[in-house]
Amino acid sequence: MKVVKKRKAVNPKVEKGKLYSLEQAASLVKEVNTTKFDASVDVHIRLGVDPRKPDQALRGTVSLPHGTGKSKTVLVLCPSDKEAAATEAGADYVGLDEYLEKIAGGWTDIDVIIAAPSVMPKLGRLGKILGPRNLMPNPKSGTVTENVADAVREVKKGKIAFKIDKNGIIHTSVGRVSFNPEQIHDNAKEMIATIAKMKPSSAKGIYFKSIFMASTMSPAIEVDTKTIPGI
Repeated sequence: MKVVKKRKAVNPKVEKGKLYSLEQAASLVKEVNTTKFDASVDVHIRLGVDPRKPDQALRGTVSLPHGTGKSKTVLVLCPSDKEAAATEAGADYVGLDEYLEKIAGGWTDIDVIIAAPSVMPKLGRLGKILGPRNLMPNPKSGTVTENVADAVREVKKGKIAFKIDKNGIIHTSVGRVSFNPEQIHDNAKEMIATIAKMKPSSAKGIYFKSIFMASTMSPAIEVDTKTIPGI
C-alpha cells in the first residue's frame, strides 16, 4: 500500500514501540495531523473485560470539559407539554408522531435522540433503523428522561455517550485538532477517569490494556497507562 506524501512525512515523528504520556500524545497528535479539515481526535481504549458478560458490556456517558468541538443536532421526542422547554433548551427538532414517521421513512439526519419515557413504546418499531446508527435512546446514556430540557443542554455542552464493542474496545472522540493540547489532554483524561470508575468487580487482571490516540487519517500514538494517575 502506498503511503501518501504527507503521511510519510509525519510517520517518523511517532516512534515505533514508544509509549507516550497523555500530555505528550495530546501535543503530538496535532503535529502529525495530515488533513486539511478540522479532524476529530479519537481515543481507542482496549479493556480487560469480556463484553459478552452483561456486567462487563460497558456503556455510559461523560461530559467533556471542553466539549467535542462539533455542534450536535438533537431531536427530542416528547409529549406536547414538554415541547416548549425542549425548544428553549436548544433542541433542533421537537415533536413526536411527525418525526416517528420521518424516521420510519429513512430520515436520520440527527446526532442524538432524546425521548421522554412515555414515548419509548412507540420507538420500538424503529429499532432496526436507529439501533445500527447508535441513535436509539437509552436510560444508561441519559437520553431517556422526564427532564428532556436538561438532557438537551448537557448534550449541547459536550456530553457524549460511549460503549464497548465486541472486541473489548471503546472508540470515542475527545475533540478536534483545532483544540490546543491542554484541551485535548483534559478531555481525554476525563474520558479515561470515567471509564476507570466503571471497572466491573468481576473483571480480573489488567483493566486498561492499551490506550491509543489518533486524529483522522493520521498515525496512532500509544499512551503509557502508567503515566495516568488513578488507573
